[in-house]
Amino acid sequence: MNDRSVNHSGAYESVLSTNKVLRNTYFLLSMTLVWSAVVAGFAMAMNLPHPGLIITLVGFYGLMFLTEKNRNNSMGLVFTFALTGFMGYTLGPILNMYLGAGMGDAIITALGGTALTFLACSAYALTTKRDLSFLNGMLMAGFFAIIAAVVANIFLQLPALSLAISAMFVLFSSAAILLTTQSIIRGGETSYISATVTLYVSIYNLFLSLLQLLGIMGGDD
Repeated sequence: MNDRSVNHSGAYESVLSTNKVLRNTYFLLSMTLVWSAVVAGFAMAMNLPHPGLIITLVGFYGLMFLTEKNRNNSMGLVFTFALTGFMGYTLGPILNMYLGAGMGDAIITALGGTALTFLACSAYALTTKRDLSFLNGMLMAGFFAIIAAVVANIFLQLPALSLAISAMFVLFSSAAILLTTQSIIRGGETSYISATVTLYVSIYNLFLSLLQLLGIMGGDD
């Protein structure tokens, strides 16, 4: 009887802990999305230039490293907002470019598509009983395929390859949302900071990829 009580208590505490991580993740994610949008809006209003590929990569991976290193303390929150603010800044000049090309409708469509995809993936991950851990292998293979395609397109500059890269990013980001969400509810991910950053980066890449797809297809008209 006592063992059963202990097991029941342990399971209850595990559920509470999982729900807390999920709740904190979605709360922090919503805050970082708003913060990123504010920074992007400021960058657009001030017509700030894009920092360039090198600074973008160094800033992204540097802040990502610092965020993960401090995932279990309060500094993790500071670096989370620094990272998402920086990514919002890099987004501003890109959005201005699309607006300048008269493609404001593509931005709205990409936003809507990103929101619907995130909600659909999250809802599926939260309700399905299917184990999605098989996506780990697919994500690893997809990551190397994307890197190879991006490097190849630096030299080839093929519109068809750019289209394929954007499509791969859409699939990769959707799979990351599915896997991360299920990992939270099954107790595999216990840091809401890490979960938030993973989901944020997936949403960011998903939005940019949809925007690029719409831009490429719109440019062909």
